[in-house]
Order: sequence, then C-alpha cells, then structure tokens
Amino acid sequence: MADTKEKEPKQERQADPGEAPEGQEPKAAEVAPAEAPAPKPKQKDKQKDKQKGKKPGEGKPAAPAEPEGPPPEPAPPPRLHEYYEQRVRPKLAQQFGLANPHEIPKLVKIVLNVGMGDASKNPKALESAVAELAAITGQHPVVTRAKKAIANFNLREGMPVGCSVTLRAARMFEFLDRFITIAVPRMRDFRGLPTDSFDGRGNYTIGIKEQMIFPEIDYDKVEKIHGMDITLVTSAGRDDTALALLRELGMPFRGEAPVAVA
Repeated sequence: MADTKEKEPKQERQADPGEAPEGQEPKAAEVAPAEAPAPKPKQKDKQKDKQKGKKPGEGKPAAPAEPEGPPPEPAPPPRLHEYYEQRVRPKLAQQFGLANPHEIPKLVKIVLNVGMGDASKNPKALESAVAELAAITGQHPVVTRAKKAIANFNLREGMPVGCSVTLRAARMFEFLDRFITIAVPRMRDFRGLPTDSFDGRGNYTIGIKEQMIFPEIDYDKVEKIHGMDITLVTSAGRDDTALALLRELGMPFRGEAPVAVA
C-alpha cells in the first residue's frame, strides 16, 4: 500500500519579498542593522526629574530642632535705664513743670568717634583702634572716610580717617553706666567734667586723651595711645534741661557732688 503522504504535492512556501532566494546569502545592505542601545539620560536630567518629583518641602534644609526644656530667660534691663524710668523722669517733670510725658528729656544715643590722621600711612594702627573700640562698646565700629580732598593735608576723597560707633537702647545705658562708675574715676588728675561743653541744643561732648581709662583695653596689645570724642545726644532742646538730665543720671560735673545712682 503506497503511502498517501508521498502522493500529496508539497505545498510551496511563499517567499517573502525581502528575503533572498535560496542558495544565496543576503547582501550586506539588505541586512537590517541591529538596534542601537538607547542613550542613557544624563545626570542633570536625572536630577531635574528628581527635583520635579520632589514635594515642596523636600528641597529645603530641615529646620533646626528646638532645644528641650524651658526657653531661655530674657536679659534683665540695664540698671541705669530702670533708674531713669523710676526716679529721673518724675523728678524732671516736677522740676520743669512738664505736663506732657513726651516733653521729658531722655537720652537718644551715644556716639564714640576716634580720629586718626595717619590711618592711610599706618593701617595697622587703624585696625587696632577698631578692635579697641569694639571691645569698649561691644559693637563693631564703622570706618569713617574723607568726604572731600584737601591738598594741604595730602588727603584724597574716600581715604580712611578714623572709626566711630553709635550706641542706642540697652547698649547705650550699659556703656554710660560703665563710663560713669569705672572709666571716669580712672582719669589722670580728674577734677570733674566741664559744664560748658553743650552745643546749645542739649547735646554734650566729652574729649578723652587716652583710651587706657577703659578696663577692656589690654596694655600689652596697645600699639598707639589715642583719644576719642564721646557725644551724648538728648531729646532736650535746651542746655539747662540736658544738664539736669545728665546730673540726675550721675555725671560727675566740676564743682558738684555727683548724684548716687542706686
């Protein structure tokens, strides 16, 4: 019995149009090129994607942790400021008949100025003066510069000529307390402060010849002895009310017994 499979005609396989005929190798141009690997995203793109996916609070630095325990107590007010509020203000209002409390004179600011003409030639002396003034006042001073050029003094506009500090509020009262109780008694041949150093508008200026009177100055680190001007600016528009204010605050004027500040 003949095999029926041999009799059936073989079905020819349909050739693909792009396929090479049998017995021939495909040409190089016909070979499909292998798929090139996709370029890797750059690091910057990754960072951008990460930043886009971040929440609004993730990019900012974390807030510092609050210290445990009760919050620190505020610093106590200066002794001289309390004395002014409790004793000096009522006494001045009664002495001058001031009904409005805003008319009572008060201390506005204290300005310390150190002038050094050779600051351009000797910058180290200016640096030491700035450091000494910062130690005396507890505040970083500002270097003052020439506003205009003067040929006779070999001075050009913008050259450093000294340094100054402006004290207000608590630092002002603390400095004045230290100046009256510690620095002024250390002046050489001290016989009291003059009473004629007012400018006619209630502001008082004191000239100091050497900075050694302040206990914050270290004798071994002093490069040059220099003086300074201390100006006490008050809200009093007259010299008599300003004199009464400073007298009640304990300023030791010449020929008078200073008021004891308790």
